[in-house]
Amino acid sequence: MNFNRILLSMGVGALLLHASCESKHAHHEEDATFQVTSPIQKDTVVYRDYVSQIRSSQHIELRALEKGYLQNIYVDEGQFVKKGQLMFRIMPVIYQSEMEIAKAEANFAEIEYLNTKSLADSNVVSQNELALAKAKLTRAKAELSLAEAHLGFTEIRAPFDGIMGRFNDVRQGSLLDEGELLTTLSDNTKMWVYFNVPEAEYLDLVSSASLDSLPKVHLLMANHQRFADTGVIEAIESDFNNETGNIAFRATFQNANRILRHGETGNIQMPVPHHNALIIPQKATFEILDKKFVFVVGEDGVVQSRQITVLTELPHLYIISEGLSANEKILIEGLRKVENNQKIKVEFVNPEKVISELNSLHAE
Repeated sequence: MNFNRILLSMGVGALLLHASCESKHAHHEEDATFQVTSPIQKDTVVYRDYVSQIRSSQHIELRALEKGYLQNIYVDEGQFVKKGQLMFRIMPVIYQSEMEIAKAEANFAEIEYLNTKSLADSNVVSQNELALAKAKLTRAKAELSLAEAHLGFTEIRAPFDGIMGRFNDVRQGSLLDEGELLTTLSDNTKMWVYFNVPEAEYLDLVSSASLDSLPKVHLLMANHQRFADTGVIEAIESDFNNETGNIAFRATFQNANRILRHGETGNIQMPVPHHNALIIPQKATFEILDKKFVFVVGEDGVVQSRQITVLTELPHLYIISEGLSANEKILIEGLRKVENNQKIKVEFVNPEKVISELNSLHAE
């Protein structure tokens, strides 16, 4: 009997101790102060990224215009060349001989024409014979011009200032066929950057601005650094790609220091302005079934969960389109420690300070 009383006393004591701990814990939660802030409303710019291909505004293939042996190479791969600079020479012996023959035939035809003209002026020969001699002279001059052109084709000169590409397995002494590829030449002072824009975004752009008034764009290079100069969108392709639903844009970048080269890749960053955008920290949100929510704290300190609609995402921030107004307060810490309809004590933190601290934290 005494033993049962002892057990009963111990059980009652344990229950009282547990209730006391629970009471203290609940009292501690009620005494806790949570930080809240408000959405910040301001004009801001968001950048849309598009994968891009970088091309020289002038990029050509240099090919042999005549068949023959490659006699001389005057340039090297990657070298900068000036317009008119001699780059390659194909052995000109045959073409030089052909030109000398054509020149001699032209001289002979000219002498024959002058003699015939003198006789025609004296009525010794007919005008028909004079016309025939003139035709022979014209033909001989044409053949001389053709021979000179063939000889000229043995010298390959730069058609514009540019940078040499890689030699296409040709070396001094190589036997070249007519039209054989020698190398490429790129003028990199101005670069064309191509990127594809989805149909919906294309319609948003052209419905609000003409081609001349489209925003200037930035180029993010492969090393994740922005190219120094901005680019101008100068052309939009005529047709959509039926397979991807995209249309190609072309932006032009000046490349005075020749940092960009033909064939590079990067990302075009197009600015999209948002007027009076409503911005909140990402850390103030939580997800339930792929939907985003925040805890809104009323004037009475009562917490209410509310679904929001995210318009676009920034580094550690969201721009929202629905669910909040600028003067409401949202919880930014202790989201896992509160429940819906719970009354809490709050400390208001200026939204500018919240964003500044987030920027400092992510910059470290």
